[in-house]
Amino acid sequence: MAESGNLLSKEEISALTTGIAGGTTPVDTGYNANARIRKHDLTNEDSSLGVNVSSLDMINERFIRLFRLSLLEVLRTSPKINPSRVKLIKYGDYQKGLHAPLSVNVIRMNPLRGQSLVLIDPNVIFSSLDNFFGGSGRGIDSLAPTRLFTPTETRVISIILDVFFKSLQEAWLPLMPLEFEHVSSEINPQFAQIADENDLVIVNHFDAECGDSKGFIDLVYPYASLKPIRDLLRSRASPVDGDDESDKRWQNALTSALGDAELEMKVILGQLKLTMSNLSAMKEGDLMFFKKTAHARVTINDIPTFEALVGASGPNVAIQIQTVIGQVQNAMNKANT
Repeated sequence: MAESGNLLSKEEISALTTGIAGGTTPVDTGYNANARIRKHDLTNEDSSLGVNVSSLDMINERFIRLFRLSLLEVLRTSPKINPSRVKLIKYGDYQKGLHAPLSVNVIRMNPLRGQSLVLIDPNVIFSSLDNFFGGSGRGIDSLAPTRLFTPTETRVISIILDVFFKSLQEAWLPLMPLEFEHVSSEINPQFAQIADENDLVIVNHFDAECGDSKGFIDLVYPYASLKPIRDLLRSRASPVDGDDESDKRWQNALTSALGDAELEMKVILGQLKLTMSNLSAMKEGDLMFFKKTAHARVTINDIPTFEALVGASGPNVAIQIQTVIGQVQNAMNKANT
């Protein structure tokens, strides 16, 4: 072997290559020779332990209901808003489909780290403005890329954002409390860098339709901002767990409501079996005999419930409950526990 730098000489490399090609030099020796290889892109952020987007879909459904009602109160318009499935894509790919002018708003959602993005299509702004001043909600056909929003349009954007923040805050509340802060506004989405080009973002897209005008509103979370709460999101945004006191109040309210339900009770003294021919031959005055049991069977809504004695109390016929039928007793015990 060559001595300088412990490198192989040309003759040694040639001999090794010839041995491998001829099969005289083994090549399957060493450690982990049978290990499987999986391709991995180091430039792509790992999302194998990713965010449960199904939870975000549920939050968005709740958000839409609140957002539409609030817009009706402040802007006298209630657009049709339909959510799309939440997407997880690279921020650079998302920006490629956007064109100025847009109302691009950088926001902070405390305590989530980083900054998020709210984009409002000009058609949503102009149709809301038209509705607010008594119009039919017409949008706009086209705008110059450098066209800035007027003070009136900016005020409408501010109103929409206020409603957006309050509705989203309430939609997130069963999962965690959030505080929203407006950081800056742009008309060109290329100037709003909430993440690097190859970083993953979570895009929540809402199609908005008001009359003949159609637009959209996008809410974009950086993937990194939701990773710390992915365990919460895996719980699928279930309502906040109640404590023992709230569970007890709920149980008492349910018991009180059930107490007013009306039930049909029957007291069965005995039962007979007969054929159809005997039944058709019966006439007025015929006698039917049956063996009286020790206790009458009491049914509630045709469910056997009690065994009882039949007697009298003053001028009324009465029953005295003796036993509770087993299946009913088990159900009552479970309900009490």
